[in-house]
Amino acid sequence: MSWQFFYWGPLLFHTRILPGHLKKLKRICRKDPKLDHRKSLAGIIEHEYTIELRDYLEIMVPYLSDFNQAAKEWYSFKKGADIVVTSAWVNYMKAGEFNPPHIHTGCDFSSVLFLDIPEELKKENKTYVGTASGPGCIQFLSGEPSKYSIHQKTFFPNEGDFFMFPGSLRHLVYPFKSDIERISVAANYTVKAEPEPAPAPK
Repeated sequence: MSWQFFYWGPLLFHTRILPGHLKKLKRICRKDPKLDHRKSLAGIIEHEYTIELRDYLEIMVPYLSDFNQAAKEWYSFKKGADIVVTSAWVNYMKAGEFNPPHIHTGCDFSSVLFLDIPEELKKENKTYVGTASGPGCIQFLSGEPSKYSIHQKTFFPNEGDFFMFPGSLRHLVYPFKSDIERISVAANYTVKAEPEPAPAPK
């Protein structure tokens, strides 16, 4: 007797950013009013700033390469895909701020990586009592709840966590009460899949 199950739904990719790369990412992030990115975003967050794309891409190339391999297997791209970063920004999230359920438009894929998750927030999440996901969590939602179907994935992130997913995948971030900054970097990408070879003439 043999059996199998099938890949289904969106690709939610996860890996960890190396400490050296995290340090480089922190150096290219800054609170500069000239780089205010809030008008393009859904978050209820006071400090959100654009990041230089060339600097971001230089650091993230090996992780995007890994994602490319995963996407090749998940979506059956023949030779992978050309991934182009179209925007990147840093979020400095404070107590009471949050990201409502939303998607990213004008792109194929999006990502979020976590630069700093302070110990106070970790403790707040650990001691949370309730049925929701808890303070500081990120949640991904695929479709509506139904019996025998997994429609959501929730994570309390650690420093260095990197998630990449279709821009159309709804996601949200829960608020917290701790007097700290939770720092994350988000980005959007367009993807040009390698064309399949033309059929041989008959």
